[in-house]
Amino acid sequence: MSDGRAPFLRPLVARTLRFLKQAEYWLTAQAAMAALWLLRLLPPDRALDFADRVARRIGPWFGRHRVALDNLRNAYPEKSEEEIQAIASDMWGNMARLAGEYVFLDQLFDFEPNSDKTGRVEVIGEEIFVRVRASDRPHIFFTAHTGNFELLPVAAASYELPVTALFRAPNNPYIAKYIFSTRADAMGELIASRAGAAFGLARILERGGNIGVLVDQKFQKGVPTTFFGLPCNTSPLVAKLARQYECDVYPARSVRLPGNRYRLEIFDKLELPRTERGTLDVQATSQLLNDTVEGWVREHPGQWMWFHKRWKTS
Repeated sequence: MSDGRAPFLRPLVARTLRFLKQAEYWLTAQAAMAALWLLRLLPPDRALDFADRVARRIGPWFGRHRVALDNLRNAYPEKSEEEIQAIASDMWGNMARLAGEYVFLDQLFDFEPNSDKTGRVEVIGEEIFVRVRASDRPHIFFTAHTGNFELLPVAAASYELPVTALFRAPNNPYIAKYIFSTRADAMGELIASRAGAAFGLARILERGGNIGVLVDQKFQKGVPTTFFGLPCNTSPLVAKLARQYECDVYPARSVRLPGNRYRLEIFDKLELPRTERGTLDVQATSQLLNDTVEGWVREHPGQWMWFHKRWKTS
């Protein structure tokens, strides 16, 4: 027999759970902010190397480590367990560096266009930035969660090339607010990945603007594709926007180099597959983006987010 008081208790229980979740978010954010503040007390190189070492030790404690190992074993059935563990360790080091680099972004990005000075950041394909900047047509840049992908829009801004970046905010609203303010200061206009974001990107393309999109995340209602030979759902957003606005699509990636250095590579536009009727093939284009990202990940597997549940389909 049900308790007659239960319906009256449900709103109270729901409010309590929401309060506890917000409290958890707040405490987590305070701990993260404190850790970043402590890193700021160190010189950039020492801070990033320290964060790397700590993350390699504590990363295996988290449940996401098991997700990463499962993904790696499925993607690389030919690799030994020792190799799989080494890639997962590199991944945690990369993620810790990425978090720490938010603190030192103003000191780390030292690239100057049209300069022969050698610094931490090198850009390959800068002539593409120049060509796109001079064009009055819309363009799409796509990348993946490799290296420090956050540096790509910063590099575009250094060429006075406006690129509106689509980003997925963390679930923690306090951390999301911090990341958004940090990104916006250096990267220009941002659009959060949520309902209505596609319309915002479309408006930018309509007026001849440029957008940047991450394409390596699971999209539950996406088109069926493969990644590392395994079935997955992929967002058709880039393909649909490119089809609608007949705009060029450029791959761009970040590669982390030894000594806290970075290589940003902007590749020439892709030749997008078309149907027999001549229209852009959305599914084949989405697969082409996956294949491009897979090539990057295979080249530097420790610099990708293996703990993301990329292959969980509906």
